[in-house]
Amino acid sequence: MAFVFPPAAQPSVAVFESDLRFPVRRIFCVGRNYAAHAREMGKDPDRDPPFFFTKPADAVVDSAEVVAYPPETGNFHYEAELVVAIGKAGSDIAEAQALDHVWGYAVGNDLTRRDLQLAAREQGRPWDWGKAFDRSAVIGPVRPVARHGHFSSGAISLSVNGQSRQRSDIDQLIWSVEEIIAILSRSMTLQPGDLIMTGTPEGVGQLVPGDVCVVAIEGLGEISTTIGPAR
Repeated sequence: MAFVFPPAAQPSVAVFESDLRFPVRRIFCVGRNYAAHAREMGKDPDRDPPFFFTKPADAVVDSAEVVAYPPETGNFHYEAELVVAIGKAGSDIAEAQALDHVWGYAVGNDLTRRDLQLAAREQGRPWDWGKAFDRSAVIGPVRPVARHGHFSSGAISLSVNGQSRQRSDIDQLIWSVEEIIAILSRSMTLQPGDLIMTGTPEGVGQLVPGDVCVVAIEGLGEISTTIGPAR
């Protein structure tokens, strides 16, 4: 097959203690999936059903890389998240079988241009400009469930320059990993390479150039991102 120009390289993320890479197909993100974060964003977690947005596959960034402060924002935020890596295709997946489709788990940071996101929200517009920009999905090495098992609880935390900003437990997810997979699979067929960023706890806040942001999840390790100057 011939192309009019060379196709882009396959986006991928690291695999824990391996030279292999996990190829990324799509990135789904769950909005407001911790009750306290929903409240800090001015929403009612007891009434709102789950909703989703996406990031492009090539937004992925490995841990320990520098991410330039992005353009068109003055309110650039961190969001610590548990990431689920799908390894088996499926549609209309039952909750009882949902974990069979998980290849592994990772630590993530859903970088957000908050001012653009909130402006879009107020105008009833899509969130793409606030969420789906270049290098906006920092994702650490994926730990295969075959070796490390599943993660339904464990402390999740984020610090900036050594100061704690977010702290919760992934057992506080409003919608569990099983429920998220089942709900997503009703709308589209999940495929190997899909990633799901499962939402962030309370305490989101700003990053500025020079900041070092560290996200940790108990049992999954930690990732680190340095914010570079605006490009």
